[in-house]
Amino acid sequence: MKRIIADIHTHTLVSGHAYGTIREMAQAASEKGLEILGITEHAPGIPGTVDPFYYLNLKAIPEELYGVRIINGCEINVLNDGSLSLEEKYIERLDYAIAGIHTLCYEDEGREKNTLNVISCMKHPKVKLISHPDDDHTPLDYEMLVKAARQTATALEVNSSSLRKKQFRINCVENYRKMLKLCREYAVSIVVSSDAHDPSQVADLLDAEKLIEDCGFDEELILNNDKEKLFAFLFGE
Repeated sequence: MKRIIADIHTHTLVSGHAYGTIREMAQAASEKGLEILGITEHAPGIPGTVDPFYYLNLKAIPEELYGVRIINGCEINVLNDGSLSLEEKYIERLDYAIAGIHTLCYEDEGREKNTLNVISCMKHPKVKLISHPDDDHTPLDYEMLVKAARQTATALEVNSSSLRKKQFRINCVENYRKMLKLCREYAVSIVVSSDAHDPSQVADLLDAEKLIEDCGFDEELILNNDKEKLFAFLFGE
């Protein structure tokens, strides 16, 4: 499998339940051979996370640390009305946004409504990625999801952290197999992420890579194995 050069879903200590600074995360990324690191702190709705004011000062973060390009996003919660949990004035300051369901601030509404809520968030132009769409605590309709991802030019994530703790996520592996089959069928791009909450987890992608290989997935549909492909997707470069 072609080497992953970017890990664009990670958290630092300001997310409230993660344990590294930006510099510690960047140093780990450098040591593991990454070219790009995306810092995506949790948005309001997750206990203890950063005040949204944080996102108004992202320009203070160096563009490069330890030879690694730093890009700044946010993992924003999908809410039960299909909206995002971060105000627009903060979203517009991001390089990109990730949207995902977190049960700390979302109540299961059944497969169809959960999927429609995620699709509603996909329509925001800054939302480039749906995080960990894998847990039947809040089930999703994968055919609907993948078709909407294609229509909105949104990538879907294979989250290695989910696979490491799959015993806590209902049908995680089966759901990813189903999603990857449909992504291949409809030519929908994916991103492979660590969802690191500690420097030691940066670029820890082994479980996700193994599953992707086992599924015989088309590597051309993996965005973060090539800088030009990834940046064209995120920024239109």
